[in-house]
Amino acid sequence: MKHWLIVGLGAVLLLGGCASKDDNAGRYSIKQDRGPDQAIDLSRVPDAVPRAEPPSRWGNKNPYTVLGKRYTVLPSAEGYRQRGIASWYGKKFHGHTTSNGEVYDMYQMSAAHKSLPLPSYVRVTNLDNGRQVVVRVNDRGPFHDDRLIDLSYAAAYRLGVLQQGTARVEVEAISPGASAPVLAQASGLSGVPAEQAAINGRTLQVVALSNADNAEAVALKLRGLLDEPVQVQSGERDGRLLHRVRLGPLSGSHTLNWLLQQLSQAGYPGAHLVDLP
Repeated sequence: MKHWLIVGLGAVLLLGGCASKDDNAGRYSIKQDRGPDQAIDLSRVPDAVPRAEPPSRWGNKNPYTVLGKRYTVLPSAEGYRQRGIASWYGKKFHGHTTSNGEVYDMYQMSAAHKSLPLPSYVRVTNLDNGRQVVVRVNDRGPFHDDRLIDLSYAAAYRLGVLQQGTARVEVEAISPGASAPVLAQASGLSGVPAEQAAINGRTLQVVALSNADNAEAVALKLRGLLDEPVQVQSGERDGRLLHRVRLGPLSGSHTLNWLLQQLSQAGYPGAHLVDLP
């Protein structure tokens, strides 16, 4: 991960991204990027909470050029959904300025993206293990053709990306405020608090994965975590075979809020109620 300093008309645009190791090397005290010197449990670092924010003064220059390649910033994050490769960046850039003028904190849930407006909020799903996180995009990069998003150290930790360095992910934009009412919407009962919603007999979908073995691994993990029935149901969607990990029929012994909280802490914040035929 390298940060490019572009000065023009008195404005500074910091672009975060991956490049050759020698470029701009003098800006950082650490030559090779890495995680913290001591192991830290980041499993309970909370997701970023989407909220309405004005576009950042810095980092939204459109178009912009890095390493001779021109990039265009999307006018809005709404409807954005893309699959690709995620990488991560850590201690080398910790404490340095991000593209939008903030300070990079590798222990926060943030990310770098080449084209999303700054700031934006996205849900990132690791397609290999089903884990999900919500991050705030406040940086530019990674500037490798095969990379879609650069995750903070904390986000990569929670997604299980650290050891291998990269992972196949799906990145989906989240509108500010969309995550707040999700429980009430999922209950299907207008005007009834989610914690009071009748969920007896209902089904919670946790993740949908393309790899059957990974889906079974998630199911095994959930069976050790919760005392609700866990099943893997396979079916086609848009011509692709998906393996859906689901809880249910629910016993009604737990509130919907409690179940969703447990699943979120386990790395699956996208769980939601589904109506089965």
